[in-house]
Amino acid sequence: MNLNNASTFAEVRKTVQLKAPIQKVWDAVSTAEGIAVWFMPSDFEPVVGHKFHLEAGPFGKSPCEVTEIDPPHKLSFTWGKDWTLTFLLEEQGDVTEFTLIHGGWDADKVTEFGQSHTEVRERMSQGWIGILEKLSKTIEG
Repeated sequence: MNLNNASTFAEVRKTVQLKAPIQKVWDAVSTAEGIAVWFMPSDFEPVVGHKFHLEAGPFGKSPCEVTEIDPPHKLSFTWGKDWTLTFLLEEQGDVTEFTLIHGGWDADKVTEFGQSHTEVRERMSQGWIGILEKLSKTIEG
């Protein structure tokens, strides 16, 4: 991706503070069982190069591939044809800071479903707020 391209959007970045040890948060964001509770069902495995699918409801199965894993601090994977998701965890005393980064946005591109990145980015940016609230409730339950 050309970072100097004027059509490239900034990544979506959302951070939440979770009142839980880092390992509990890691287990929720780095296992298929954990991810299914707060995000989407999948056949995820925490192994670099593992190809998996997120069950994206009406959009069907979204192909993904694990690109980086550094337990319990970082997990990255590709999502669909253009996007990347990164989960960053940082332990701060009895709180774990969880940051989600959704990158790969380009105003000149459309999703596999024919929707412009411009349209989807705004919807996803808002959607992540609710998804991370669900993660917080799952973790702090």
